[in-house]
Amino acid sequence: MSNQSFSDYHSVLHLAGVKRAGKNHEILDAPAVPLDEIKRFRQLGSLCPGHPESHLTTGVETTTGPLGQGFANSVGMALAGRWLASRYNQPGFEDLYNFNVYALGGDGCMMEGISSEAASLAAHLKLSNLCWIYDSNRITIEGGTPLAFSEDVGARFAAYGWNVTHVTDANDLDMIRGGFRTFLQTGDRPTLIVVNSHIGWGSPHKQDSHTAHGEPLGEEEVRLTKRNYGWPEDAKFLVPDGVYEHFQSGIGKRGKELRGAWSARFDSYKTKCPALADEISRMENRQLPDGWDKDLPSFPADAKGLATRDSSGKVENAIAKNVPWFFGGSADLAPSTKTLLSGVADFEAGNYAGRNMHFGIREHAMAAIVNGMSLTKVRPFGATFFVFTDYMRGGVRLSAISELPVIYILTHDSIGVGEDGPTHQPIEHLAMVRATPGLMVLRPADANEVVEAWKVAMQLQHEPALLILTRQALPTIDRTKFAPAAGLARGAYVLADATGGKPDVLLLATGSEVYLCVDAFERLSKEGIKARVVSMPSWELFENQDQAYRDSVLPPGVKARVSVEMATTFGWSRYVGVSGHSIGMRSFGASAPLKDLQKHFGFTVENIVAAAKEQIQLAKP
Repeated sequence: MSNQSFSDYHSVLHLAGVKRAGKNHEILDAPAVPLDEIKRFRQLGSLCPGHPESHLTTGVETTTGPLGQGFANSVGMALAGRWLASRYNQPGFEDLYNFNVYALGGDGCMMEGISSEAASLAAHLKLSNLCWIYDSNRITIEGGTPLAFSEDVGARFAAYGWNVTHVTDANDLDMIRGGFRTFLQTGDRPTLIVVNSHIGWGSPHKQDSHTAHGEPLGEEEVRLTKRNYGWPEDAKFLVPDGVYEHFQSGIGKRGKELRGAWSARFDSYKTKCPALADEISRMENRQLPDGWDKDLPSFPADAKGLATRDSSGKVENAIAKNVPWFFGGSADLAPSTKTLLSGVADFEAGNYAGRNMHFGIREHAMAAIVNGMSLTKVRPFGATFFVFTDYMRGGVRLSAISELPVIYILTHDSIGVGEDGPTHQPIEHLAMVRATPGLMVLRPADANEVVEAWKVAMQLQHEPALLILTRQALPTIDRTKFAPAAGLARGAYVLADATGGKPDVLLLATGSEVYLCVDAFERLSKEGIKARVVSMPSWELFENQDQAYRDSVLPPGVKARVSVEMATTFGWSRYVGVSGHSIGMRSFGASAPLKDLQKHFGFTVENIVAAAKEQIQLAKP
């Protein structure tokens, strides 16, 4: 579960005879990793890419690559395992969920800060089902670790509260077995097994060299290494007679028997605990319970309104009542992100049935941990201020690459943070997440768009969703006067339109700026100017619509266009065109009350009206 031994990972899957799975988890009559795919290691379209990728190769538990991510994923898997056991293990079925999580990493993983964050939380939660194997070969790409790394890793982990054991020789199988026995006998903390090894073992010229880490051994060195092993020197991709049979009688036989036994127990469980068994089946297939959305709130028109973080908290709690495996938490900001589940216990050591997670101030690890949770098929969420996606970037990106339906609740979404100033005002972050393939970005304009955003997010099966929410109150739009919020499901929709549906100017906005455009629309209408307001909460959903729908919302013939968003204008040119005008941020923000910031940076109805009139004049032939 780390960046160690990429080709070995694929070789074991091949030798063990693991079958390939389809997109819907069906088992196919084909190997997960044919030998021909190993021969195409790191080549275009191969099932053996340069780093293990869970969405691509069956049998790969998680997508790794950035150092430390796999370690943090394993914490999510382990804590989810504890939660699953707490909910679904019943009398007579005490071991239905009873898995241990093993993760292998090296010196680089131990240097990355994310590993420290994740290890600290794992110890705090006393996750005794978690075992990390630290392959300490004391080599990185630049050279030996003494160049930059001299700490006592075992002492660090002992200080966290881990059980630490040491294997001084990676080739001593009895010592390794002893390390694993120690783990299995430890019931009150996670275990770190420090294993001293030699990189490039057996290579006469590159063993213990950084060149064995960052580049191929070379044909001649491979030949000499094979000679050391007593292996046929000219053979390539050789699988000697009996190897497949050995794997099948070992790993294959044990795995098949264990899987068969578990399936038989689950069949009995379905008879004894049908409701819980139904939950498990739905969860495993990323399906939702019947009526999961029956209690979602509806918000009446209200000029004062409420912050979208507040309405999101109400929706989130309604969902949690109907989706038992939906849970998560915040990086120490639950009171501000409004993500505490009411009437629900905290997830903590000694109470693994709780559904309120407390990640602490560990944003980077939080993103990777919720990825690990999602890999067990629970439905997790992680929350913080939008600006702190700077810390979460690696994990969020891997959510998208791995096609995991994680939900990120990100509040304090703009200069609306006000007095907290530029460090807390996410100016460029919308552009960043929109530029990331596979992310579903949702920035709702009012409470009812929040409801629709959650509907979209919960029904995703292969994409992570980012809910971008305000701290400040927003008017709840009168849907008897303007279009229904259900239009959010198509990414962008006509919220308010000119009489006859033939506007002279388009006003485009997301989130907290939509109501400014509605006010500008009404002012323009009083002056006899035909305008259209388009709420665009999700560019990704909008781009998924057919061209006819997109043209109906943004008529190609209407060149006068104004976009309004309290973020960088980067990306808006695709919708306003080269001649359109974008009211946005061209600098970092400032520390001041919100109304002062809006006026200072041009986010006013007067400025929108003036821009609309100018656009109409420019568009005239």
